[in-house]
Amino acid sequence: MFLWTAMDRRVRRLGLLDTKLAQGAAMCVAIILVKLIPEITSLGIGWFVALAVLLGIRPVIKAFGPES
Repeated sequence: MFLWTAMDRRVRRLGLLDTKLAQGAAMCVAIILVKLIPEITSLGIGWFVALAVLLGIRPVIKAFGPES
């Protein structure tokens, strides 16, 4: 559990610009994966929508849900 606490403290130091830069880097990694494995683009749009919803549930709940 100590590892998660230490990582949480580090992430809290990041500002908006740092967060957006990390998101941009993640997008570039995704583009590189698509270029290396073009079969990814043959997946149906439903898979991508389902993945986006699944990955977005927790951040949306944390942002708009009740404070703990």
